[in-house]
Amino acid sequence: MKLSSLACYPVKSLQGITLSHAELTERGLAHDRRWMLVNPTGKFVTQRELPALATIGVVLTETALQLRHADMPPLVVPLADTSGAMLDVRVWASDCQAEDEGPEASQWLAAALGAPQGSLRLVRLPDSARRLVETDYLSPQEQGVVHTGFADGYPLLIACEASLAALNERLLAKGEDPVPMERFRPNLVVSGADAFAERDWSSLAGPGYRLGLRKPCKRCKIITLDQRSGAAPSPKEPLKTLVEMDTQPGWKGAYFGQNAIIEDGVGAVLRVGDHLEASQRPVTL
Repeated sequence: MKLSSLACYPVKSLQGITLSHAELTERGLAHDRRWMLVNPTGKFVTQRELPALATIGVVLTETALQLRHADMPPLVVPLADTSGAMLDVRVWASDCQAEDEGPEASQWLAAALGAPQGSLRLVRLPDSARRLVETDYLSPQEQGVVHTGFADGYPLLIACEASLAALNERLLAKGEDPVPMERFRPNLVVSGADAFAERDWSSLAGPGYRLGLRKPCKRCKIITLDQRSGAAPSPKEPLKTLVEMDTQPGWKGAYFGQNAIIEDGVGAVLRVGDHLEASQRPVTL
């Protein structure tokens, strides 16, 4: 098997960046979900509430994050911590503190999205912060240790090309259009495996790193949205077809991809084309 593509999403629910290589950190790929948008109460805001977030492009330079939108000058945010005001923020049931990127960022977002002034803030997770991963699917040794950025729950999301091909085959048979991998916003995409083989892997190892697959990823309405326009070409797809396919037997809902943690290799560089080896989960009787 090979690592066929890499992507990071510096700002939660904005457009992603396709990479040829990426450094592996304790939180996942470098800069992945380091920023997010919050409402005035500190609750995270995603494409679930604002599909138009998909229209905002993201660029990373050596020194700055840039947000881009049609007919607007870019918003430039230094990568270095700026010691902004700290806010209490929430991602699902996870509470932590984040650094506010200030009124200029808030005003830019409101203008880009046609939102009321002050209704959105851009925040970052400081380097010193720790947002712990839920303990339900971790070993005792991993609990209270494994942490992530502003991803929904885990540092990494892994998907397989063959799984997408199987899904698209079913969609085409129903008269629906196929969907691209970017709908699912994975960090790593693997080629050379059977469809949905990833649900049986306990780990995935590459040159100098090993990733532990811990929990199947339950999907939401975001996978129905075009990740450039925010439009929903077929509002119930591919959610409906994933449910019909029962891609994660014994689990209720639509599943695609696997959430993962870093077992070994913090500081390693992942590269497209890396040879990968999977370890299988023990069979339970």
